[in-house]
Amino acid sequence: MHDLDVIVKAYDIRGTYPDQIDAETCRALGVGFGVYITEQEPDTTEIVIARDMRPSGPELVAAFAEGVMSRGLDVLDVGMASTDLIYFASGSLNQPGVMFTASHNPAGYNGIKMCRSGAAPIGQDTGLDRIKEVANTGADDAAKLGSLKTGDMLQGFSDHVRSFVDVSELRPLKVVADTANGMGGLVVPAAFDGLPFELEMMFEELDGTFPNHPADPIQVENLAWLRERVVESGADIGLAFDGDADRVFLVDELGEPVSGSLTTALLARAMLEKNPGATVVYNLICSKVVPEIVAEHGGKSIRSRVGHSFIKQIMADEDAAFGGEHSAHYYFGNNWRADSGLIASMMVLGELSKFDGTLSQLVAPLRRYGASGEINTRVSDAAAVIAHVADHYSDRQTDTLDGLTVDSGDWWFNLRASNTEPLLRLNLEAADDEAVADRVAEVQALMAQI
Repeated sequence: MHDLDVIVKAYDIRGTYPDQIDAETCRALGVGFGVYITEQEPDTTEIVIARDMRPSGPELVAAFAEGVMSRGLDVLDVGMASTDLIYFASGSLNQPGVMFTASHNPAGYNGIKMCRSGAAPIGQDTGLDRIKEVANTGADDAAKLGSLKTGDMLQGFSDHVRSFVDVSELRPLKVVADTANGMGGLVVPAAFDGLPFELEMMFEELDGTFPNHPADPIQVENLAWLRERVVESGADIGLAFDGDADRVFLVDELGEPVSGSLTTALLARAMLEKNPGATVVYNLICSKVVPEIVAEHGGKSIRSRVGHSFIKQIMADEDAAFGGEHSAHYYFGNNWRADSGLIASMMVLGELSKFDGTLSQLVAPLRRYGASGEINTRVSDAAAVIAHVADHYSDRQTDTLDGLTVDSGDWWFNLRASNTEPLLRLNLEAADDEAVADRVAEVQALMAQI
């Protein structure tokens, strides 16, 4: 079995196939998951499992299911699915869920996202460590082995997605969706079926070798094909999904990308219209426009560390209606606090349907600041660099909720260390693009001194 310390990350399991993650490793992880679930949820008798379109998926799912069944639990295999479909299955069936995917990673990778019943997240501190421990040590088979059955939840998921909008208010819009040969190619047409949209799919073939372009829409170069097609076709909106379709990035009718922060602000406003006074959670690299919009529309905003487990926990503790991340993860209270690229897409289309204008006009009031995007810098000692930068700005408003955040009033930045690489991630916001460039140069010069 491969070294689990290499592939077990903070929020999920991920590695290259077959040299880091293979069938033997997945069977052991299935045993670990089965033990963990029987310890935490002794009344649970079945788990639901799915995979994305990567070629290694069937083999790894079969091995993991074998490990789970050795612990006496039944397995419901719903086949290929998006990650948000598995969250729906886990929530609606009230069963633990397992998704085999490496999301936006290249073709050579595979991985596992896990949740407890009701789509409750499992991370390093909430189960992954225990699963890894059992996988390393092994466990005896249960007296009675579990069984395997198959099912299909695509229709139920599609109905759930559509429940987030008033279908009668939707107007004919031309939508181009680039699913990058990922799972959006399955779930997007199903969710849009019967709606008054003209849907054009790009790279919809399910192909885990990603023959057209990487399924990583946070990298602006991977939006090039969609941006061009939206303008060429006169579309109202472009949707760019990642490999497992739990994230979506927007492109307006002019071919301009809409950041995850602006989409978070747009969706927060929509949620507050439906849920007056509700709580919205946002991560600390989101634009200041997010808490501003929440306040302007009578809501309560809570700032969070980056990462789905932190956001979901705050949403549970505060009964929040919505949560958003700059990385285009959008979480919905009525979706078991899980993230969904499709629900976000449907709600944006609902907002655009009600608006007498274009997407660029709808978003224009939210474009209040210039932003650097995430700038990654390789460093030898991340802690020393952060300490040096913190010392320089010690007279400013600072906090260390997640890395270092420095707020100078008319500009601010966050500097965080990567969990997996010797990198520092800089996100900076200022009044306009010229101010952003100046301030980025200032912070980078300080970073280079160490």
